[in-house]
Amino acid sequence: MSRRRVKITGIGPVTPAGIGCTAFEQGIFEPVSYIRPYANLGDEFGPFVAAHISSFDIKRYLNDISALPKSSARHTLFAVAGAILALQDAQIQKKELVGVSCAVVTGTTLMDFGGTTSTIDAVQKRGIRGALARTVYTTNIAAVPGAINQILGITARTMALQSSCCSGMDAIGYAAELVANGEVDIALCGGTEAPLHRCALVELRAAGLTPPTSESPERLCRPFDLWRTTGVVSEGACIFVIEPESSPRQGYSYISGYGFANDDVDNLCGGIVSASKLAMADARIRPSQIEAISAWGPGHRLIDAGEYSAMNEVFGSALSEIPVNSIKAAIGSPLGAAPAIQVAATALAQRNSILPPTVNWQYPDPACPFNLSNQARPVSHGVTLINTHGLAGVNSCMILERC
Repeated sequence: MSRRRVKITGIGPVTPAGIGCTAFEQGIFEPVSYIRPYANLGDEFGPFVAAHISSFDIKRYLNDISALPKSSARHTLFAVAGAILALQDAQIQKKELVGVSCAVVTGTTLMDFGGTTSTIDAVQKRGIRGALARTVYTTNIAAVPGAINQILGITARTMALQSSCCSGMDAIGYAAELVANGEVDIALCGGTEAPLHRCALVELRAAGLTPPTSESPERLCRPFDLWRTTGVVSEGACIFVIEPESSPRQGYSYISGYGFANDDVDNLCGGIVSASKLAMADARIRPSQIEAISAWGPGHRLIDAGEYSAMNEVFGSALSEIPVNSIKAAIGSPLGAAPAIQVAATALAQRNSILPPTVNWQYPDPACPFNLSNQARPVSHGVTLINTHGLAGVNSCMILERC
């Protein structure tokens, strides 16, 4: 079978900017930060901020929750809701998946620390009687695609990927390869993350990856701004329906190229150079054909500058003409779900010929002079590069082309 072109036919966002395609589309193009004080841990560990989803209830998306594995993790519930929303967006009924060659591929950075911490606390209080056997099944990331399979009543091939903050994009890239090669005819794929627990929030703050203050929370994340300090950890998910070009359903964008690479020692974000070139080679395009860039841009002083250096190496003087945006100041960084949400924002941006704002970008930094705007702007872009970077020096890039 010849290699097939792959398109996105359904989008299921579960984000602080909005849940469902319509709400997310409205929220992500507003110049608004959804980062707020996060008080769920109490006062014992000091102040936290996050872009969190305060009103999430799985019962709004799933009529019969008895089909869910008992005590499913929050990131699993996000993914289940995202899968249901993506199928609704693609106008696919669950019964239509029965007997069809399917795959479910998800990416998540962290296991369910909420469930793990609960069983640890219970054992400390009650001894061996406090051990919660179900955590063996619910806290690992493989439970995420398994739960989607169970809810949909199908026996799709499942895969769970963990590659730091690149997990969601790698899941989409892996699933797209399955569809392109004809191994499956439809795939549900994306990323999900719910890290807003005592652990790992206190460790992430200790590592300088989320701020130690809750003062002016909506201004704390400032991608590529001269006065940026660090990023903000958040939560969320986005699941996609992807299919071959021959599908009768209308597509948002084609997943044309994907690549991944690691940083060299002492070259932060340097692997984005190789990952972006591999993605462009996979898409059979040249750098001159890139019309917009969805930057990783977490608002971290060193990571932002490293990403600019990588893009400057790839595009040279042409970089100043390419419009760039980062959505991190709006929704924070939901770790492995972040790149999947970037893909959703990019697909919607291509359809509407508009680029989301880089919220809080106000004072240009000479160390990373991207072509940015803190307002949504009309940009007709049919070919977009999406960058992701994660701990351990991992990087992934993807090319979307407008359908």
